[in-house]
Amino acid sequence: MHHTPQAIEMTYTHFQGLARVDVRYLHRPRRLRPAAGLVVTGSRQHASEPLEKVPVRPVVRLQPLEQEGKALIQLSFQFNRDIYECLWRSRTATWAPALRCFTLPPDSASIHALLSELEGVAQVWLAQTMKVSDIGLLARLWEQTYKKGADYMACPLPYLEKLLLLNYSMSTIRTYHSLLLRFLNAHKASGQQAIQHFTEAEINGYYRNMVQSRQYSCSFVNQSINAIKFYYQRVLGRHEVQLNQVERPEKPERLPVVLSKQEVARILSVTENLKHRCMLQLLYAGGLRISEVINLRITDVQSGRNLLLIRGGKGKKDRTTLLSQKLLESLRAYYKVYRPKVWLFEGQTGGQYTVESIRSVFRASKEKAGVLVKATPHTLRHSFATHLLEQGTDLRYIQALLGHRNSKTTEIYTHVTSHSLEKIVSPLDNL
Repeated sequence: MHHTPQAIEMTYTHFQGLARVDVRYLHRPRRLRPAAGLVVTGSRQHASEPLEKVPVRPVVRLQPLEQEGKALIQLSFQFNRDIYECLWRSRTATWAPALRCFTLPPDSASIHALLSELEGVAQVWLAQTMKVSDIGLLARLWEQTYKKGADYMACPLPYLEKLLLLNYSMSTIRTYHSLLLRFLNAHKASGQQAIQHFTEAEINGYYRNMVQSRQYSCSFVNQSINAIKFYYQRVLGRHEVQLNQVERPEKPERLPVVLSKQEVARILSVTENLKHRCMLQLLYAGGLRISEVINLRITDVQSGRNLLLIRGGKGKKDRTTLLSQKLLESLRAYYKVYRPKVWLFEGQTGGQYTVESIRSVFRASKEKAGVLVKATPHTLRHSFATHLLEQGTDLRYIQALLGHRNSKTTEIYTHVTSHSLEKIVSPLDNL
């Protein structure tokens, strides 16, 4: 029947004395589609990020420059009137008419002064080719993005100096710096002295709230525990704080994403630029990480031994890996065209190629090849290991080629490979 007042009135008349007409279901509220899921958390303490970021500001990039045998620092930026006027008034930066750019003396005091002059106007970034040994200056550069109120707690300098003294990599130092900074500012109401005397229970409460908020990965939480453990035991000397009692979330065992050989071939075939294709070939042919590709020097390609020498890989370990003959042909053709001087892959203005540039190259090639798998340049390393295993290569050799310290790390590829699975018949096919 039609859903009209007249039709309903006629229904009442027809069924009078025979049945009761119930119209309550005609006016139910619209049924809403349920959400994918909802996590109800406990205490909201520390659930949000304790470090508030400043609004995005324009960037002044510092990069090394040489003029008449004299080392300088070049300041490059997209034209911005506020930055331009600030640099004209600067007591540190000077305008070089011959170079048509602002320059800076190559010392940490000058960069410290520049940071003070540009505060609130722009952020200062270092080019990849800039190597700074002043750990205090690095901490100040890293903390530019945070809002610093009256109660803001900076990272203690002895903490960073200890990490540097123990030869931690700069990447680890920067990560530990941000994690300790987060911990300190989450408890800034307690004060520095109180934080230094925290017990295991108080530290454990901080991480329990992080886990319950469901905003952070297990790797993030575990790495944060390591950073705080280093602070209490190695810097403050409080070895009685045994953070092995702190509840560590168990890391889920996720399988790596792997591309098929056909997908890898499509990605490489659509990469027309010779330099870009060589970089992607290196990631796949030798199982390299991005950082290892950009750190390759010309002398690391040992064609006489068919080997690639990887210096200072993850964990500061050296190793050798395969040098494919196809890759060697591509590298020889690339060298004739580009003539790199020091690094195997150099940017347009010299110096090392950047990590983000390789990521952009891979994304563009993947889209052009029509590969729908959610993959990154690191996926080529996973694919290298899996395809070697499928070819019957011994797992111990794959471990050495990848530079894994523990064989368990390499064993994850045994769960991804289709090697010998094709011989197994599903019971459904035998019904």
